[in-house]
Amino acid sequence: MEVSLIKIWVFYIFLWFSYKCSSLPLCTNLREPVKQNKALKFCEYNGTMCCTSSQDSGIEKRFQAMNISNDSCGAVIKSILCATCDKYSAELFKVKSGARPVPVLCEANAPAVKLSSISNPGNSNFCSEVWDSCKDVSILNSPFSPSLQNKAGVTQNSSASKLIDLWNSKNDFCGNFGSPSGGDSVCFDGKQVELNETEKILPPEGMCLEKIGNGSYLNMVAHPDGSNRAFFSDQPGKIWLATIPDIDSGGVLGLDESTPFVDLTDQVHFDTNFGMMGLAFHPKFAQNGRFFASFTCDKQTNPGCSGRCSCNSDVGCDPSKFKTPTSTSPCQFHTVVAEYSANGTSSAPSMATNANPAEVRRIFTMGLPYKSPAGGQILFGPEDGYVYLMIGDGGNEGDPLNFSQNKKSFLGKILRLDVENMPSEKEIDDLSLWGNYTTPRDNPYADDKDMASEIWAYGLRNPWRCSFDSERPSYFICGDSGENAYEEVDIITKGGNYGWPMYEGPLIFTRKDTPRNTSAGSIDNLIFPVVGYNHSEVNKKTGSASISGGYVYRSNTDPCLYGSYLYGDLYGENYWTAMENPKDSGKFTSASLPFACARDSPIQCTTTPNSPLPAIGYVFSTGQDNKKDVYILTSTGVYRVVRPSRCNYTCSKENATTNAVPSPPTPASNSRYIRPYCTVALLAFSLFIL
Repeated sequence: MEVSLIKIWVFYIFLWFSYKCSSLPLCTNLREPVKQNKALKFCEYNGTMCCTSSQDSGIEKRFQAMNISNDSCGAVIKSILCATCDKYSAELFKVKSGARPVPVLCEANAPAVKLSSISNPGNSNFCSEVWDSCKDVSILNSPFSPSLQNKAGVTQNSSASKLIDLWNSKNDFCGNFGSPSGGDSVCFDGKQVELNETEKILPPEGMCLEKIGNGSYLNMVAHPDGSNRAFFSDQPGKIWLATIPDIDSGGVLGLDESTPFVDLTDQVHFDTNFGMMGLAFHPKFAQNGRFFASFTCDKQTNPGCSGRCSCNSDVGCDPSKFKTPTSTSPCQFHTVVAEYSANGTSSAPSMATNANPAEVRRIFTMGLPYKSPAGGQILFGPEDGYVYLMIGDGGNEGDPLNFSQNKKSFLGKILRLDVENMPSEKEIDDLSLWGNYTTPRDNPYADDKDMASEIWAYGLRNPWRCSFDSERPSYFICGDSGENAYEEVDIITKGGNYGWPMYEGPLIFTRKDTPRNTSAGSIDNLIFPVVGYNHSEVNKKTGSASISGGYVYRSNTDPCLYGSYLYGDLYGENYWTAMENPKDSGKFTSASLPFACARDSPIQCTTTPNSPLPAIGYVFSTGQDNKKDVYILTSTGVYRVVRPSRCNYTCSKENATTNAVPSPPTPASNSRYIRPYCTVALLAFSLFIL
């Protein structure tokens, strides 16, 4: 019996790690593939791809330089070179684990596991075909040299090589180049990767909520120690440490507002638009006690609120001539990211129930051009350990100075910062940085003199609540609030341009005081939202809409929601679920998600007049605890997603999961320090079943 349970656990762990390795379409530079209007001439790829026409020409020149005399060999080598244009080329070339000179070639007999959701149904013996076609053919600068294994981009000498001269046998060759080694899911069969179509996914019948708290909070962060605790913060600037009751226990949120974890209200400028906008705890907080707050300050009342103005010569903006709707000069208010510490308040940071309100260091300060919302959420990347800072376009109607598209401005951007390695005094003094951080070397514009190196993505209006999928961290999803017509959900990728203010979601945006924007179609590599909604579709009473981004639901509490992205509207009358189909495709369809309050909710929900809907109020934000249960933070309290049957919703999967094997434990969240989990999991599983 014990051995059987161990086998089940190992099997689940294996599946969990294998699934975590899969990802959405990405190019070898980890950027989003783009839709090309014309098919490539040489590689003949069409639709969404990772190559431009100039790159296609470069591949053709490389192929011609190989001087391959055999047509059959030439055909397979051409397809291999062109695989860099495939929209799944990052997976094909295993970029995240060290890029290869050629893609992983499909081979039926190789000892590897392929996941059905993304496996290629084409030629499963393609590696053998390459060997049989090319083993006796001379190839100049052969990409199959043993010295090039895991060394993409290395150029060898121009001597001709035959596969039979480089490798001992077909088995030897395909043992190195064949099948998805390491348990990943994509291999190359000579054609563009196509996902297996899955069955039609039906939306859940509804979402059941229970109310566990009465407070109004803007941020929720699960305690990094993995316990049943979480931090909550409000807009005025207080942070609390709360204990979360078990589901079905009838308990309420253990939070005493009279004793905050830390009170930063004397540093935070709070009004309708401003306040403490973001909260993040270092992944190793339990050891180092470091945490970070993002807030707005007022330099007229706070002497420590001094920083560079976002209206400056670098972005072509003159502060002396700048006029805002409320004043004659910009940058009275600043966006700040500051670091604090819980060290010294208890025997260990994980045991701390309060923290020092004195700032340890100022990470980032930037003056804002207008007195309007400017984003401000901060997150630690689960794979890289870097800080992601979401910043809005500054707030004036239509982004009249095009800050979001300005390559030097931080407005309308997502920044990616390293807070582990502090900069030199010179770097800070010469204004090359905006605070105490360094720029990661793999940022998309780290070496681009025309683009600010801190920028990870741009062309956003007001990214309001972003999250990483806990099972597939490459899915970095943001709700971006629109202005006149459309609210959007975007998958954020390296260097992505999301179109604002030329586009509002998929719609060309036209400012009231300017003619139709004729330059919108010329934006390079524009990425459109995966789902969204028109203002006309929602909140007919208020006539308004503003998206509040959410999470990909990964809890077993409601199995019918599992894998769906949940998001709502500020006005609390509408919720949606976005479902990906096929899996790993990055393609989503959305459906309206009815919601109700559990009849046995620990705190009774009020109802909307003349409606069965609970009156949850304004939806400010969404949270997730260490068990992956999802919480909705509103103006009337804290709500948690619970079993659908508690609201009389039918979910056929609910009973089936009642006695299921527990979910495997989540590994340390900062895998910047634990990289090779996919290979290790597969190795452990392989050894176990032998």
